[in-house]
Amino acid sequence: MNNSYIINYAFNNFKLHRVEIRCAENNYKSRAIPERLGFTKEGLIRGSEWIYDHYVSHIVYSMLAIEWK
Repeated sequence: MNNSYIINYAFNNFKLHRVEIRCAENNYKSRAIPERLGFTKEGLIRGSEWIYDHYVSHIVYSMLAIEWK
């Protein structure tokens, strides 16, 4: 199942207005997914998740239903 299928399903079947993806700031492979799908980078949430022995910040991406292809 590819990522665009999941986004299509969210918008078309659940009739969502907005889909949001949050990725750890330094997790470049995860961040590549919303960027490749055309999501808008909205900002940084500092110290939002405890991973192992430290907090990491998240980058927030969003897509609105009217923006989705």
